Amino acid sequence: MGTATLIFLVIGAMGIVLAAIAILGGDLLDLGDGFVSTELVAAFVGGFGFAAAILNELIGGDVSLVVVLTLGLVSAVPVAVLTGLLAHRLGDMPTDGTPTRADLVGTRGVVVTPVPAGGYGEVRVRIGGQPVKLGARADRPVALGTKVLVIEAISDTSVFVRELPEQ
Repeated sequence: MGTATLIFLVIGAMGIVLAAIAILGGDLLDLGDGFVSTELVAAFVGGFGFAAAILNELIGGDVSLVVVLTLGLVSAVPVAVLTGLLAHRLGDMPTDGTPTRADLVGTRGVVVTPVPAGGYGEVRVRIGGQPVKLGARADRPVALGTKVLVIEAISDTSVFVRELPEQ
């Protein structure tokens, strides 16, 4: 491996480090919401460095360093463009809102700790596709394994339930 290849590998590694800082460091190197983003710059630098290292090893002895640099730059452009598109799409990806206690009302669940008269037991419900265990009260005792319906959210972690009729 020649000195030029080693230098190109270091440039490629700098692209990876820049990408890691952009991902893990938040706004540390933020270039804003313009056409050029930190992710795009990191992909271009990394793509150039690694492509130039590969090209230098494959054809470096047959052509000049200028040709290797030019081909490295040309190779880095599609990598940077695709990375920019991917980062843009991921940044604009729609997500669901965070569930609130209002979302608990109307959910169905099952009793995992019996609900005594005048006391708290526990129920398991699904919110946003995730199982959640909550403290539960009821008008009357509810046995383990009984299917219930949440009719009121007393707090963020406790609910008032009613037994569902057997079907």
